[in-house]
Amino acid sequence: MLAFIGMPGWPELLILGTLVLLLFGGAKLPGLMRNMGRSINEFKTGIKEQPAEVPPVEDKSGEAE
Repeated sequence: MLAFIGMPGWPELLILGTLVLLLFGGAKLPGLMRNMGRSINEFKTGIKEQPAEVPPVEDKSGEAE
């Protein structure tokens, strides 16, 4: 459906960067990027620490099959 939309080029990235700078301001931008980097690192470590196979969940409803 959106196959005609390609990767953004330099002009689009420049416009997007300018909009982000205008919305958040120059003072808040480093803290925002730092927090985003921490979130990405936490997500990656969470994926690495996940067990390869998830154990099956026991049915504790008490109903017999």
